[in-house]
Amino acid sequence: MNKIKKWQIVNSEMVLNNPWCQVRCDVIELPNGKIIDDFFVVVRPEIALILPITNNQEIVFVRQYRHGVGEILLELPAGSFDAATEDAETAAVRELKEETGYLAQKVTKLATLYDNPVKDTNQIHLFLAENVAKIGEQKLDSTEDIEVVLIPIKSVFDKIMQGEICVTGSLAALFLGLNLLKESGRLL
Repeated sequence: MNKIKKWQIVNSEMVLNNPWCQVRCDVIELPNGKIIDDFFVVVRPEIALILPITNNQEIVFVRQYRHGVGEILLELPAGSFDAATEDAETAAVRELKEETGYLAQKVTKLATLYDNPVKDTNQIHLFLAENVAKIGEQKLDSTEDIEVVLIPIKSVFDKIMQGEICVTGSLAALFLGLNLLKESGRLL
């Protein structure tokens, strides 16, 4: 039997309601009766992330500037989506095509994880795409400046150990997807 109890929300108010950022302030009663009157929660959209692998055993990465950390990062194609109007797999395939010009042929769901459950509401949906092929050019938003980078699978773990690949969602998808391919004999 689980002895851990959920916190009770006494009151909840949206204190920032902007299309780019929503923040909720909850008044919470802890199981021990203590009241926390300013627990801030970031209400975020769902994220779809895809691990795209070509027939040449290369992974399609994107390199882009991430303002929150002020760094240019190497990561897998991903983006937010509205779960009320689009399913996660469709969003992942769309993001791959928009950000890279590559089309996913065979898509497999890897996992649905919480992105940052301490303060964020969203989940991150991870997919593996095999036999991806370039079919066109990128279709980027006005805020995006993305470089497509192909990396051989055999070089990926070195890049992780060197700190070149350091975004948690990308790391989770890489470990889950490459393990699945290895166990199924589909990884050369």
